[in-house]
Amino acid sequence: MDHKELLKRVDHTLLSQTATWEEVQALCDEGMAYETASGCIPPRYVKRAADYVKGRLKICTVVGFPNGYSTPEVKVFETEDAIRNGADEIDMVMDIGLAKAGDWEGVLEEIKAVKASCNGHILKVIVEACQLTQEEKVAVCRVVSMSGADFIKTSTGFASGGATVEDVKLFRENISPDVRVKAAGGIRTFEQAQAMLDAGADRIGASALVALYRQEG
Repeated sequence: MDHKELLKRVDHTLLSQTATWEEVQALCDEGMAYETASGCIPPRYVKRAADYVKGRLKICTVVGFPNGYSTPEVKVFETEDAIRNGADEIDMVMDIGLAKAGDWEGVLEEIKAVKASCNGHILKVIVEACQLTQEEKVAVCRVVSMSGADFIKTSTGFASGGATVEDVKLFRENISPDVRVKAAGGIRTFEQAQAMLDAGADRIGASALVALYRQEG
């Protein structure tokens, strides 16, 4: 895929703890200039960014990030707050502890609660694949498919591992056809991004690809 076209599949991301408004503003400028799928930014900056881009770039933010172990009520509040502030898309971290315990009903109910609070906006569920066994990955695909979420997302980028082609293929094979796949974490080249798309990803989470494209130009 042409690199300019590939950028349209990218959530241009800045989730560093040290991110400043000036850096977020620059990310928004790049996202608008290169027509990325969204700008994925910390909740603190959502309102300011939404006011700044005035609809010219989708604003994505994170909920329960990066550990996923806040209560469902807190995740629902974060989601509602983000949408009030102008977020278009929500990337939530599922409760990985519940998944490890096999409490799939608890995982499902939490995702459904967050999806309901999205009020029609896109919800991506970050499952932190590097923390899961193969059996747990298959089970989480089933749960996300049942939840009404729009995407399953591989990783936060803050754990010990990121997206892999193998996980993307596994997710593609085990989620329902109406659920899309976002590959994120450690994708730093167009070759890596293309491999994820070829494996079945629909969206890429990355922080480095816009800069690479600019260097090419």
